[in-house]
Amino acid sequence: MDCQEEKPIIYTMENKPIVTCAGDQGLFTSLYTSLAQQLPREPMEWRGTYGRAPKMIHLEANFVQFKEELLPKEGNKALLTFPFLHIYWTDCCDTEMYKSSVKEDMLRWQNTLRSHGSADWVIIIVETNDTKRKNKTNILPRSSIVDKIRSDFCNKQNDRCVVLSDPLKESSRSVESWNSLLLKLRTLLLMSFTKNLGRFEDDMRTLREKRTQPGWSFCEYFMVQEELAFVFEMLQQFEDALVQYDELDALFTQYVLNFGAGDTANWLGSFCAPVRNWSGLLLRRPIDMEKRDSIQRGEASLLDLRSYLFSRQCTLLIFLQRPWEVTQRALELLHNCVQELRLLEVSVVDGALDCWVFLSCLEVLHRIEGCCDQAQIAANCSHTVGLWAYATDKLKSLGELCGLVSEKVPTSEDLNRTVDLLAGLGDERPETANSLQSPYKKLKEALSSVEAFERHYLELSHAAMEMYQAIGRMRSARLVGKSLAEFYMRKGDPERAETFLQEALKSYVSEGWSLPLTHTRRQIAECQKLLGRTEDYLQTSALLAGDENLTTEERKHFFQEILSFAGKSGNPSHKVSLSMNVFAQLTRLQFHPATASVHSGGVLQVELMLRSLMPVSVHIQQLAASIHFEVDHGGTLGRSKGAQRHTNLGTIEFNLGNPSAGLPSSAAPRPVLELDEVQDRSPSDNSLNSTGVVCKNTHLLIRRHESNSPPEMPNCVSPPTVAMKEGAQMLKVQDVTLEPGNNSVIFTAPSGQPGSYMLRQLCATVGEVQFIQSHIYPSVGYEVYSQEPQLTVEPLSEPLLAGLPQMVKFTLLTGHYTVKKGDALQLSNSETMPILPSTSCTARISTPTAELVGESTLSIQSSEKVTSISLPPTPPYHTMEFQLEVLCIIPTGSERPANERLTNGEIRHRPRSYSHPDTPMTAIDQRMSIDCPWSIYSTLLTLTFYIPFKTKHSLLSAGNRKYIQVCVQNVSDVNFTLAEVKLTENQHASLELQSFNTKTHQLLCSKHSVFCLWEVRWKDDLPSCLQCVFSANFSPINQDTSAFKPFHYQFQLERVTTLYSVRAEILPPSGEQHCRCGLVCDLEVCITRLTELSEGEITEDSKTDTDGLKTTKLMYEVADSSSNWAVCGKSSGMVLMPTKANATHKVQIEVMPLFAGHLPFPKIKVLKYLPHTAAVATQPDPDSCVENDSLSLLDKTLDDQADTASIRSRGSVHSVGSGDQQQRGVAMPRLEPFSPGQVFNHSHTQQVLVLPTTEDHIMEVNAT
Repeated sequence: MDCQEEKPIIYTMENKPIVTCAGDQGLFTSLYTSLAQQLPREPMEWRGTYGRAPKMIHLEANFVQFKEELLPKEGNKALLTFPFLHIYWTDCCDTEMYKSSVKEDMLRWQNTLRSHGSADWVIIIVETNDTKRKNKTNILPRSSIVDKIRSDFCNKQNDRCVVLSDPLKESSRSVESWNSLLLKLRTLLLMSFTKNLGRFEDDMRTLREKRTQPGWSFCEYFMVQEELAFVFEMLQQFEDALVQYDELDALFTQYVLNFGAGDTANWLGSFCAPVRNWSGLLLRRPIDMEKRDSIQRGEASLLDLRSYLFSRQCTLLIFLQRPWEVTQRALELLHNCVQELRLLEVSVVDGALDCWVFLSCLEVLHRIEGCCDQAQIAANCSHTVGLWAYATDKLKSLGELCGLVSEKVPTSEDLNRTVDLLAGLGDERPETANSLQSPYKKLKEALSSVEAFERHYLELSHAAMEMYQAIGRMRSARLVGKSLAEFYMRKGDPERAETFLQEALKSYVSEGWSLPLTHTRRQIAECQKLLGRTEDYLQTSALLAGDENLTTEERKHFFQEILSFAGKSGNPSHKVSLSMNVFAQLTRLQFHPATASVHSGGVLQVELMLRSLMPVSVHIQQLAASIHFEVDHGGTLGRSKGAQRHTNLGTIEFNLGNPSAGLPSSAAPRPVLELDEVQDRSPSDNSLNSTGVVCKNTHLLIRRHESNSPPEMPNCVSPPTVAMKEGAQMLKVQDVTLEPGNNSVIFTAPSGQPGSYMLRQLCATVGEVQFIQSHIYPSVGYEVYSQEPQLTVEPLSEPLLAGLPQMVKFTLLTGHYTVKKGDALQLSNSETMPILPSTSCTARISTPTAELVGESTLSIQSSEKVTSISLPPTPPYHTMEFQLEVLCIIPTGSERPANERLTNGEIRHRPRSYSHPDTPMTAIDQRMSIDCPWSIYSTLLTLTFYIPFKTKHSLLSAGNRKYIQVCVQNVSDVNFTLAEVKLTENQHASLELQSFNTKTHQLLCSKHSVFCLWEVRWKDDLPSCLQCVFSANFSPINQDTSAFKPFHYQFQLERVTTLYSVRAEILPPSGEQHCRCGLVCDLEVCITRLTELSEGEITEDSKTDTDGLKTTKLMYEVADSSSNWAVCGKSSGMVLMPTKANATHKVQIEVMPLFAGHLPFPKIKVLKYLPHTAAVATQPDPDSCVENDSLSLLDKTLDDQADTASIRSRGSVHSVGSGDQQQRGVAMPRLEPFSPGQVFNHSHTQQVLVLPTTEDHIMEVNAT
């Protein structure tokens, strides 16, 4: 128990909550072991303050003897020395003894606690049988002593008095008593923790809220909040303890940032003192008491505060088994400390920070190695590699500062600086004194000699590179390699340096980092120059000379290096070949003419737009482009096949990046950078803690690019050297000066032989140096063709209208043929399309680029069959154009004459009109045969004309009077004027046609019609057939009379004589004056023969009876298509009609009106009935068909069915019988309609009045 009397030492891992023990110390000593062991066995749920989540904790206690000095004095905020519970132990069972001594001692103890404001106490009364035996006479019952103590001291807090029975025995009563006591102690301890910690946190927060007041000290507040962290750590609540240190870290960081922004705090002055010691972090002690005391005294530097704070965070993180978070926080700490020293403008010796960072990195790594095995460290090297790399970088900085990274030995000044830096480290700490690989020893050894430094630096560098490579961070590995390259350059070893620089260059080129790329290339150029690799050095110099990231003077220096080598006179057969893209870029290629196609022997120019990347003007002895030639095997009838393969628009743009910057130059654009703002706000007051920018499409931007770029693209690390392939075809130009920027160079391309010419390579010669572009991408080329003459004839305007003079354009492409004087075109003449004579016809001659060469008047001579056109002399591959006026005669429909023959001997077929699917106009194809002087074959051409009119005719009858109507419809888009409209009959002079057309000129608009009417008058008999000719003159509107052209339309009218007259009458029922709806009426039909039987009728359908009377059979049918009438009984029948004039036959049919009003008469049809003996028409004329109802006669003959009801026909000419009989050729009866005008129906438009029925109807009408 001697240790219980000592003052507790702040050493958190061994600290326990203090519990004071008063009363019988011997009694407590006998129970101490059991109490200390059993108290932490059972966990208790603790609900902390400020909304902390409940946790299960195991309570331990440091039992010490009660002394008044242990009670906290006012203003003392130390929690570790605070007694959380006070216990009074007694086993008194004697009344006298209780009254004489125990009661007074308890009273003094309680008064002392009350005077210090402590209310956390408990009285434990221990009862044993041994005590009872010793004092049998004076003892009282236990309940009496307990009641007395409770009444004296625990009047209102009976639970503060606990009885422990037989604690040293192993009985059920003893176990139960122990459990009750332990539960009471745990409960009281937790209550005391909650109350005192809550009060402490309130005071701490009150102190923090006063931080804006003058005189507030961060160090004082630091010690207060650390007390709270110590208590949480004492309770093994390491997460809560870590939160306290993180809050202190954040608070201090905010003050430093505010200081940098101009908001200063007085207490920060102590942290701005110059740094005197840079011994690094100390993580091997749970608490660095020296630094804690300096913080408590307010004498700590910035590095001391940060080191102590991080050491405490490191200890807690390791307790929480989160060692990899230690490395992450350490790397942030080291970088932040460097920045904070700059913000606070703290004076630091050169190299001191590098020493501190180096030692701290190694200390953290050694601490992690001490708590993790090698397998864990290897698997989690991604967390530690940052510290390795940072330590490597700082060691390199120290080596450069102390003169250890050079070919020379360190100077005296370097040695003095090294001594000063080592002095600032102080003595080695006792924790690492026995370690051979301690950070202190490593740094001291590395700075002791050049060899030791190189060994340690290479060891760290290679370790960092291997770790980066193991975790796939190739960029970082190459960055460490670049640092190694700089080290080797300083050591005079350029060969090793170049290897690492080339690796770094690959990353910069593939990812497009222009400035690091430029810097690395300069270092590579230095290495190549030292190693004597001339071609590589010149290639790199060319890249640097065109690099815009360098100054003009630097670029001129590297270009002068190239010129110096180019001016040397060496072996002319051996020239240094460099990439063209580092010297100049082909940005645009343009062909003249723009079609990139020229005839054999023609002139074609190729204009190259070169962007010189050099800083000064460059004189080029020769600029050449090699050509790959493919002979055209496609013949000379048209252009070569290569013209179809390579289609150029005349100008080709080459989208190239900057080769010196190493940016990828593929045509595909990179994804657009998508950025978004990220804000970190405090969960308590929603205040902004930090803000940043995050890229949302990093998966598209940061990825490995496929190597699918074409050859010679400038995203290569070092463009390959290529040789110029000499060929028979070359584009060359001598003595060209390229100015910085864009330059235009014009070549004259060879065009002697037809074929495809592809540009493959480009070469610029500057002295002994050749800049070669191995492949021009995309592929470009031009075509040289040989073409046969071509003659085309096309309308000058669409469409060509028949009947009007139309202009057609003749276009002659001379091709390789030279039109000589005397050459002529021979056109075959045609009656249907004559070529109209012209007084002046001019031919235009132009070049392939449509430049006018000249004009010449054509000489046109026409004969009966041929029109000869003399052509003016025309050079090859020129275009000759002239126009001729032609007229397509509109066919009249008359009989075609015998076929003619064309000039080439072929039979000229008469043009036939046909309907065109794209226009309502009727089309006529006119073929033309042309004999050309360059060919033994005739050229056959076709012109399509369109008839602007559609003409229809019809025969109208009014009794015996006849009328002819002609309809002219304008189906074109042109408005016409019709004049001198006539109708003539050619075969009968006695026939007179009286016109009802009063206007001499009529307007015929587009898509409109004009109707003309004539009455036919005759003297003797009306002929059965009329041959008519409709004629008119037409011209487009608003033109003079000379522009009128004739138009003829021939047609034939057959069977125009009226044979029968049909009259009908509807009679009302008997007793009625008018017809009524629903009552049956009589329809009386009277059919009258008007003329005698003609000769044609006798041979066709007449028949002679036994009495010598000639008759013919007629079929009648009554039908009402408008549903006004219902036919009752039979609706059709057959009659034998005498063939003499005025013969009449009457038929009565019952009909019933279905509606009231003036109803039109039912439709009455009269058809010819041809018996089965009549000749069967092989093909009825569809134009003469009249729609009728179908016959429903199946197996019986029509003679047997003559009186049946409802004989119907639905065809023009119908045979009655089965289809099989017709197919076997058996003659069957049939019906045939009369021609228009042969039957005149007088009642066709007649109406009859029909009254409604007489039934009475009741109608209800409501009147209001």
